[in-house]
Order: sequence, then structure tokens, then C-alpha cells
Amino acid sequence: MSNPVSYVFSCIFVLLAHGAMLFNVFYNGSYDDVNAVFVLMAAVIGLDAVYFIIMPFFRQQTYAVDFMLILILNMGLIFQSCFGGVDFRFKHFITVIAALIACRIGYFVCRDHRWIEDKRKLIWIGIGILMGIILLFTGSRSMWISIGKSTSIQPSEFMKPLLVLACATSVTEQQKKHKLLCFNVVYENLILFGIVAGICLFQWWCRDLGSIPTFGAIYVSGFLLRICYPKGKYSKKPIIIAVAVLAVLAVIGMIFAPAYVRDRLFVDIWSDKNGNGYQQSQALIAIAEGGWFGKGAGHGFLHNVFAYESDIVFASISEEWGLLFSVMSVFVLLMIVAIPLVNPPRSYYHGSMCAGIAAAFSVQMALNIFGSCNMIPFTGVTLPFISMGGTSMVVSGLMAGMLVAAQSPVFRAPKKKKQEQKKPQPAQPQHMQSAPQQPQPLPPRQDVPPQPPINYTLTDRRK
Repeated sequence: MSNPVSYVFSCIFVLLAHGAMLFNVFYNGSYDDVNAVFVLMAAVIGLDAVYFIIMPFFRQQTYAVDFMLILILNMGLIFQSCFGGVDFRFKHFITVIAALIACRIGYFVCRDHRWIEDKRKLIWIGIGILMGIILLFTGSRSMWISIGKSTSIQPSEFMKPLLVLACATSVTEQQKKHKLLCFNVVYENLILFGIVAGICLFQWWCRDLGSIPTFGAIYVSGFLLRICYPKGKYSKKPIIIAVAVLAVLAVIGMIFAPAYVRDRLFVDIWSDKNGNGYQQSQALIAIAEGGWFGKGAGHGFLHNVFAYESDIVFASISEEWGLLFSVMSVFVLLMIVAIPLVNPPRSYYHGSMCAGIAAAFSVQMALNIFGSCNMIPFTGVTLPFISMGGTSMVVSGLMAGMLVAAQSPVFRAPKKKKQEQKKPQPAQPQHMQSAPQQPQPLPPRQDVPPQPPINYTLTDRRK
């Protein structure tokens, strides 16, 4: 740990934030048995303490995202346990723990960019396998697979981190251009376009149009970063064609959208308060009644409306805790995605991965919040880390772990090929071994004729 003092103060800050919320529940909450409040307190504070003890065992360059993650996860647990009365939500508590475990998995998998880039084709295959699982096991045009009577999973959620990795691992391939008709193209880009187009068509077939903007945002962020790649050298012609194709597909999607989607696009919620506008009208009324500081934990009415804990959870929080607290929760979510983007990127792969996750979280937050406030058509998308939902919570934790990996990456030099060692020749049998050679005598020395001695004395030439 590089800075123990900062770590301790961060722990104290998170404990104080959760303690203040729990004191508010105890003082202003609606409950019949005070033991329900104590159980909630023990779960939240106990999970904080265990998390703070375990985290130093993971060597990281920074723990900022981890502290924001545990802060928002336990805030969501307190929210979910107080809607309509204080009652500890054990199921949501389990999903919070699962999200923290998924965060560690995402952290270990995505740290080494060379390792994950070598698995690029497996990522593409994984997206196809998820589509096949949905088609085989849902039994209808649905995205949910039921397990038992009270449990269901949504495999399509796992396509989000896979699409992020597919976009991030293709950046370095932008230098490998090939001539196709009259264009210089990168085969990786064509493959990614086919993948995202297939995902969008698949979502339309399964009647889950609300998730299409999230997948589109991931792809667009990755496409823009591939354009900005220093050695990519994109021309304007493919970009203009790509934008035109996306615009045409959007228009076609709106024309052939199901009837219930077109009704949501053009519905007047106040003239149809008991029909398609019921949820949004009740959400707006709850936000207005909650005001800045809310009615108090458990004193709201919105818990009687369908999907109060998931699709319109922003309005449910605003009613009981106040609009000010709802905005603060959204600010924590924005901090989770902003911290990795503000810090200098460790590599182009890690920067692309952070941008894709930030795009996914930002679009999900916008769809949930603006849909609850009737600023856009209601989509039914969950709010990350807060809404009730096991699959969504686990995938959000996995993507948060990918952000942590971008802050503490691992760079390993490529392995050098070992030089082939010369194999020793096998020993020959005794009868095949040649006798040891005797040293050859030197050739006789040729005598050099003697030279007359040189007289170095001075002679007297006088006669």
C-alpha cells in the first residue's frame, strides 16, 4: 500500500457516510420492529469492515474506484431495504457480495493487455454463444432464463463487457489495412460492425429495445478511439458511410418497432395516466412530493408501482430520501467512471476499455433517470449498482473491476524464444571408435646461412 494514511481516511469517510444514512433510517424510518434496523446496520457496517480488511491484500496503484464502489453498493442496499418500510433485503445483499467478487474477477482478467488481446477471437465466440443460449433456453422472444420459481438470469447483460473488450482489443489492429474494392479497410472493423449489428438485431427480436442504446454507445466510443489511433490514418469516406448506415438503420428500427414502443415514443402521460403513462406519471408525482429532503425512509407510496425498485428507482429514492440525495448518488456513479478517465491512461487498450465502460454506464444512467422524469421515452433500463437485479448487479461489478484493472495494469515483456540448444551426439560403439591420433612431428627446420658479423667499431682511414 503506497499511502496507508490515505487508505485509513478513505475507510473512515465511507463508514461515516453509511453511518449517517443508517442513523437517518433509525431516526426517521418507518418500521415496526427496531431489530430490522439493527440487522441492516450490522450487514452494512460488517461488509464495509470485511472489505477494508481484504483490500490491502490486492496490490494496486490506487483504491479510489474500490472505495466509490463499496460506497454506492451499500447505499443501494440501504435504499432497497427501506422502500415501503425498513426490511432487510437479504437477496440484494447477496447480489452486492456477488458484485464485489465479480469486480475482483474483472480486475485479474483485464490487467494484462497482451494476454487479453490474444483471446480476441474467444471474445467474439463468447458473444455468439450467449446469443445461442438465449435462443435455446428462453423458449420465446425473451431475454430471461428462469431458474426455479423466484430466480432468473439475463445472459444478454454479459454481452456488454464482452463488446467493450472486443472494441478495446482491436485498436492496435488499425495499422493492418487491406484493399477491398476501392477502400482501404481493416478486417477487425468489419467484424466489429457485424457483431454490434447482430446484437442490435438480436435485441430487437427479443423485444429488449431499451438496451440497444447502451450497446450502440459502447461501439461508437470504440469506433471513435480507433479513428483517433495515431497510426490508424482514417479517411473521411468510410466515416461518412458508417454514419449514413447507422442513420438509415435507426430510421428503419423506428418504422418497424413494435406497437408498444411507438406508443411510448408519442404517449402523453397525463392524458393516459392509467395506461402507458402510468409509471412515469406516478414517478413524477413521487419526485415532486419528495422535494429536496424526502418523506423519510419507508414513508413513500411509489413502492406500490410496478418496477419501483429497478426501472424507476431514481424516483423511488427521490420520494423517500429527497432529490438532493438522489443527485448525490448519481454523482458517486459519475465519479466511478470519471476517475479512470481523469488519471493518465496506462495504454491505449486500457484507455479504450475505460471509455467503453464509461459510455455504457453513462447511457444506462441517462435512460433510467431521464425516463423516470419523462424527459425521454420510458425504456426500463436499470440504474447501475442501485437497481434491484442480480445479473445487472454482477455485470456492473465486473465492469467496475475492469476500471480498477485499468488503474493498476500489468505490463509484461513478450517472451523471448529460447535458442535451440544443440543436442549432444550419441556415443559411438567401442568398435567404431577411431584410435586416438598421435601428434604429428613438426617439419624439419631449414638452416639459414650464417651472416657475417657486423663491426660497429670506428675504423681509422688515415694512411
